[in-house]
Amino acid sequence: MHPAAERLWNLAPKPAQDAIAAGIDRLRGVRVPPPPLPDPEKPIRLLVGPVNYAGQGFRWSRAVEETGRVSARNYVHEANNPLGYDADYTVSWRTAEHSRAWQRAMFETLATRYTHVLIEACFPILGGRFSGDMYRQVAQLQAAGLKIAIVGHGTDVRLPSRHAELHKWSYFHTDEWVDPALVETVVAKNLKLIADLNVPTFVSTAGLLLDLPDAHFLGVIIDPEKWANSEPLLARDRLKVVHAPTNPIAKGTTLIAPIAQRLHDEGLIEYVELRGIPNDQMPAVFADADVVLDQFRAADYGVAACETMASGRIVLAHVSDQVRAEVEQRAGMPLPIPETTPDTVEATLRDIAARRDHYRAIAAQGPEFVRRLHSGDYSRDTLMRYFLDA
Repeated sequence: MHPAAERLWNLAPKPAQDAIAAGIDRLRGVRVPPPPLPDPEKPIRLLVGPVNYAGQGFRWSRAVEETGRVSARNYVHEANNPLGYDADYTVSWRTAEHSRAWQRAMFETLATRYTHVLIEACFPILGGRFSGDMYRQVAQLQAAGLKIAIVGHGTDVRLPSRHAELHKWSYFHTDEWVDPALVETVVAKNLKLIADLNVPTFVSTAGLLLDLPDAHFLGVIIDPEKWANSEPLLARDRLKVVHAPTNPIAKGTTLIAPIAQRLHDEGLIEYVELRGIPNDQMPAVFADADVVLDQFRAADYGVAACETMASGRIVLAHVSDQVRAEVEQRAGMPLPIPETTPDTVEATLRDIAARRDHYRAIAAQGPEFVRRLHSGDYSRDTLMRYFLDA
């Protein structure tokens, strides 16, 4: 949109925006998709949405269905799913934000067909209804008899000032990626919303417990079988080191890539940096690697690290002591990710080349760690205990 047109658009009242957008969609032949329906025979009927980051809304939905008592559906705005992760239902942001027919249908479907709603990342579950006012949306859903919970995914609840204070490598020290002051305002509002609503709250990764200490660690889910392989590890003279950042700034690519490239030029490693690879192609990428460089600024770990561990590869990342303690307590075993920062990545890679058996033993623990915390069982039990069966 042209800046002048955008300014005019923002000045228009919300009803006028909705009418204009709906009129354009009608002229374009856009059909408002009917809301997703659960299995009416199940006593617990759950909707998860609307962001599905890294496909987790879909994964959590499938996990709770394993109980046999839950029918779950997840939905996502198309713009939040650029890598095409599985989802039960997709709708354009434009439709969710401006179609009153869609908003009305979604509310009526939730009120009459569902029992529970898990809201992701504090995004309005009913789109632009009440101009996106989450307090009013949740109040209306609760008045209709629905039980509500919230799950924090990452920067939606990670307070920049706290993260920067605690972590030397935090991406919130500068505005290279995002303006920390703007994010601070949004996250503070989200944290206040969560406190005010006082509903069951979950976080996808353990580092977020610093911002939501009363939340339940839910954990991300992957399919371990998809990533399992029998390829030999550390069998080549020259280590194959892969880095596949979805967000180079947030992952710390600029901090570690020059070091990896120098070791590549030296002949110690073969460094491969990949961008925009579809997730369904990544199992073959990881199976052919010895080492995967994950992320070095969040002080946490997520889906990519779990996929690497399930592949039986060595994953290097910076993970805080707090995160390590939280997940070790729950898994009953240490996180098998050697602690690595931009200051130590060169020494770690040289150590791997010199002590291969030691690192093979660490990598061999990865699949079991994933089975304990990230295969779906742990997440299912957590959602049932603290929300769906509560």
